[in-house]
Amino acid sequence: MDLLTEAFAWLNDPLNWSGRNGVLALTAAHLQVTLLAVLLAGLVALPAGVWLGRARRGGTLGVVVANTTRALPTLALLTLLASAGLFGNTATVLACAVFAVPPLLTNTVTGLAGVDRDVLDAARGLGMSGGRRLWLVELPLAVPLVAAGVRTAVVQVLATVPLAALVGGRSLGSVVVSGFATQRYGQVLAGGLLVAALCLVAEGLLALAQRAVTPRGVRDAARRTGSRRTRRALTAADPVPGVAAAGSRRSNGTAR
Repeated sequence: MDLLTEAFAWLNDPLNWSGRNGVLALTAAHLQVTLLAVLLAGLVALPAGVWLGRARRGGTLGVVVANTTRALPTLALLTLLASAGLFGNTATVLACAVFAVPPLLTNTVTGLAGVDRDVLDAARGLGMSGGRRLWLVELPLAVPLVAAGVRTAVVQVLATVPLAALVGGRSLGSVVVSGFATQRYGQVLAGGLLVAALCLVAEGLLALAQRAVTPRGVRDAARRTGSRRTRRALTAADPVPGVAAAGSRRSNGTAR
């Protein structure tokens, strides 16, 4: 309880929010590193995902290769980059970009590969070129999954960027690291709460953005599919009482 009180006392101190190492400046640096890392990952993952998804071959191999990077801890990658002479936010951007590639690539490949072939045949029948099919048919239908990949990548990177403080970078992780260095554990908890709050806010805003960029027809189709699945699940789980009673009488040999 004392630790929580210390954390809120630290957060309530206006001096901790101003200046170069204040919460506001560190939050701005945190967001800047996140944005650069996700943009760098997107430059690699999105074009590759579109190509693999449209080709409908090699996508599984590409996703597996990308997912193997998840086995490499970001802290280990930061250490490798630091040993190569890269410190600070540059090393953090590179390490977090590697971490952000798998969700972006996986969701883009899945979204493009999942477009109904009948829809593509109809677009070809209308005389659409490959580029027009991509922009007018395939990408709008794949947008929900691609946006979900971006959302996952951003939140993952936001939660990982605090490691920047270990290699001389600036982020909200600096609050945590300096708290450990001075044994002010209330400050450590305050830094953790700030990072968690930032992730939750980003998750909420990106969920709204995902809904906004998803075409209304795709949203309605997903809602109808979800309703049908729910009805089928309820029917399977809760049989009609009359039918259940009839089945029970037959099993007991008293139905007739």
